[in-house]
Amino acid sequence: MGQLDGRVALVTGVSRRQGIGYAIASRLAGLGAELFVQHHAAHDASQPWGADDVDEVLAELGARGLGVDLAEADAPDRLMAAAVEAFGRVDVLVCNHARSGGDGPLGSLDAAMLDGHYAVNARSSILLAQAFARQWSRPDGGRIVFLTSGQNLGPMPGEIAYAASKGALHAVVGTLSHELADRGITVNAVNPGPTDTGWAGPELTDFVHERMPLKRWGRPDDAARLISWLCTPDAAWITGQVINSEGGFRR
Repeated sequence: MGQLDGRVALVTGVSRRQGIGYAIASRLAGLGAELFVQHHAAHDASQPWGADDVDEVLAELGARGLGVDLAEADAPDRLMAAAVEAFGRVDVLVCNHARSGGDGPLGSLDAAMLDGHYAVNARSSILLAQAFARQWSRPDGGRIVFLTSGQNLGPMPGEIAYAASKGALHAVVGTLSHELADRGITVNAVNPGPTDTGWAGPELTDFVHERMPLKRWGRPDDAARLISWLCTPDAAWITGQVINSEGGFRR
């Protein structure tokens, strides 16, 4: 028997086999959870790494899914409604999605850049947590996990909009956990640190290698092991925390 047998997990940002979202979904499925995933393959297709075949990804995971752009204001409610329609309820929410492109340093920012990152990284995650709480009816066992970044541990040059939006998630975890604790829902966040999902060039790869005690980047499953554990009954006593899982990264 898996620790999540009979539970339903909604995981966002699951479209690429090399991504953290795929690793999280795989771990949760291995623990027995039924899966509903969000994907936005159009975003991947516009990036240098390209997109995987989403139908093949869903088949490999044994998951149902919905393609939706979480920058749209009503997307979180539509996504949660689709997951509830498919399985009757959602017990676990993992907000893995992120917008990290189209950013810049001070002097190059504009309102659209800042608002675009906030809409995807912060606003949609908070609205998904709200939609999760609205459909939650059990006395305990609800799980919400956000993904932040290393924005509270050191500078992120050239990524002001991204750092600001991820910082908003970091800041709200304590408040959301307080509001949902009496309903048996835990709220935590994980910073996965530098993770090799195929996006970094040789110069940045070497830079990170030199600052990692094990001389390697994080792998998607490094973060997925922690995140999936936070979704289990074993983590019932942990809420309101932002956990850094960086392999000892030396800034």
